[in-house]
Amino acid sequence: MAAVLEVSHLVKQYPSLTALDGVSLRIDEGEIFALLGPNGAGKTTLIGAVCGLVKKTRGSIRLFGTDLEVDPLTPRYRVGLVPQEINFDPFFTVRESLDIQQGYFGQRADRARVDELLEAMSLTGKADSPTRTLSGGMKRRLLIAKALVHRPKLVFLDEPTAGVDVELRRDLWAYVRTLRAQGTTVVLTTHYLEEAEALADRVGIIDHGRLLLVEEKRLLLERLGERRLEVHFKEPVAALPPAVVKGALSADGRHFTFTAAAGTESATEVLSLLFAAGLPVADVTMAPARLEDILLRVLKEGAAS
Repeated sequence: MAAVLEVSHLVKQYPSLTALDGVSLRIDEGEIFALLGPNGAGKTTLIGAVCGLVKKTRGSIRLFGTDLEVDPLTPRYRVGLVPQEINFDPFFTVRESLDIQQGYFGQRADRARVDELLEAMSLTGKADSPTRTLSGGMKRRLLIAKALVHRPKLVFLDEPTAGVDVELRRDLWAYVRTLRAQGTTVVLTTHYLEEAEALADRVGIIDHGRLLLVEEKRLLLERLGERRLEVHFKEPVAALPPAVVKGALSADGRHFTFTAAAGTESATEVLSLLFAAGLPVADVTMAPARLEDILLRVLKEGAAS
C-alpha cells in the first residue's frame, strides 16, 4: 500500500520546550489513523508541521512521496485540515466561505460539490446565512466542510467534535467512513476515545513529543486490553474453584469479578469453571476492553521510562 505521509525523526524545538522529539511515522493510503495523547503532547504540532503551519527544527516530511523540502507547496494542495480553532471570516455567508476555500486551492467554483457538503453537514438551510450568525455546532460543521470542499486525499481532523452535539458526532463518523471508502486517508485526534474505537484502523499514542506506540487497533486491544467479568450469585458463595482464585470474591460472597487479559484465562473459561463447580450463578456482565484504559496505561509506562 502506498504511503500518503512519511515523517522521519521529526523535531520541533522552542526555547524552553521540545514539542516533537524525533517522531517517525508512516500513514498509508485509505486508512483512518487515530493520534491520541493528552493536551500538550505534540499532536497539533505534528499536524501543523505537515500542513505548513509550524516550521520544523529538523527531520523530514514526505507527502504523497514528495519531500516537502524539495516542493513545499504542490503536495499540500491535496491536504485538508479541520483545526481546533474557529477560523473563518464572519462576514461571508456559509456558501461564500466554501466558494472562497475552493479558490484557495486553485479550483474553479464547483456548485455541486458545495451543495454536496452543505447537505452532508446539515448546513443547506444555513447556506445564505452569515457565518457569524451560526451556533457553535454549526460553525464546527462549516470548518469540516471547508476542509473537504477541495476533495483532499489526506484529511486531518484535529478534535473535530470538541464541544458539539451527539448528532454531529454521529454524522461525522458516518461521513469519515464514506471518505475512507472513497480512498481518502484520515488522521484523527480526539479526546472522545469512543470515536477512535469506532473509526480507527491504527492508533498512535504520543506524549511529551515522543511517539510511544503505533499499532493496529484490533491487535492493540487484544494485546493490552482488559475485559472485566462480573458474576452475581443467587446466594453467598463460601469459596471459589482453585483455578479461578485470581478473581475477587466480595466480602458477602455474592459477587465475583475477574479481569481477562492476554496471558490469563478467558472469561468463557472462567465461567465454565464456575458452572462446573455448581455455583449458583444468577447474572453475568462483561465489560469489553477499552482504548481509554490502554491509553492511560501506555502514558503511565511512558512517563516511567
